[in-house]
Amino acid sequence: MTPRTALRLGRVSNLPTVWTNAMAGAALAGGAGVFGAESADAVALAALSLSLSYVGGMWLNDAFDAGIDARERPERPIPAGLADRRTVFAAGFALLAAGALAAFALGSAAGVCGLLLAAAIVLYDWVHKRAALAPLIMGATRLLAYGLGALAVGALTPVVLLGAAGLGAHVVGLTYAARGEARDRLGAAWPLAALAAPAALAAGSVANAAGAAALTIGALTVGAAAALGLWAALALALRRLARRARGDVPKAVVTMIAAIALYDAALIAATGATAAAAAAAACFLLTLALQRVAAGT
Repeated sequence: MTPRTALRLGRVSNLPTVWTNAMAGAALAGGAGVFGAESADAVALAALSLSLSYVGGMWLNDAFDAGIDARERPERPIPAGLADRRTVFAAGFALLAAGALAAFALGSAAGVCGLLLAAAIVLYDWVHKRAALAPLIMGATRLLAYGLGALAVGALTPVVLLGAAGLGAHVVGLTYAARGEARDRLGAAWPLAALAAPAALAAGSVANAAGAAALTIGALTVGAAAALGLWAALALALRRLARRARGDVPKAVVTMIAAIALYDAALIAATGATAAAAAAAACFLLTLALQRVAAGT
């Protein structure tokens, strides 16, 4: 297996959105101070744990789907003969185990969250092609990603859970859209209503913090830009899904994946962490750039 094939199997272009999940969960749990010298290492370790889990999950996704991909997407690495299915299975589970071990290094609560994340990833990869409610499982994985970021520096507060729920709703909507990628056609549009939740939460969080005079001009600027960017990205994705031209579904999906970083950036900005919010917003552009090198789906 070549390095390029390994990167393609892991959908590594989407990793910046996993890093911003860790940052957002931590910021919501501990405020802007979590990015200081005392806890920055914990946030970085949470991001590493989530990265290992994400790549492992993507590898397992291809391994579980090899038979279906042979019919619907023969260009994928396993049916194309670029990777051995047993090797991909073994590597995927090894990466998940490594991610869980890294989570335990952050404490027992974070470790349990890491194990729950691994279980949710395996369940999704196993059933997603035949379970109508599979997008809910995928939404739960990103919700747990926020949980791990929060537990790395603090506790699961109501604010963390609300932010995580918004991210989960976003991922449910984009995962539903992704189910039509192989056919390049979207089914019913009503499940996409879930995308309204993160857009409203991102704008509402920034507006609420600004109204309470809790933000500097820099944080307010970054937060407002991130919230507006999220709305614009979702509008572009929905336009593509409604247009239904050839290639529009996968383009919409990768745009919505990258937009996760903008949602995270808005919530981070609402805690007053200007530099971290700007870095998260930059991850939106980084994800789009990396998707040109390694496909995001």
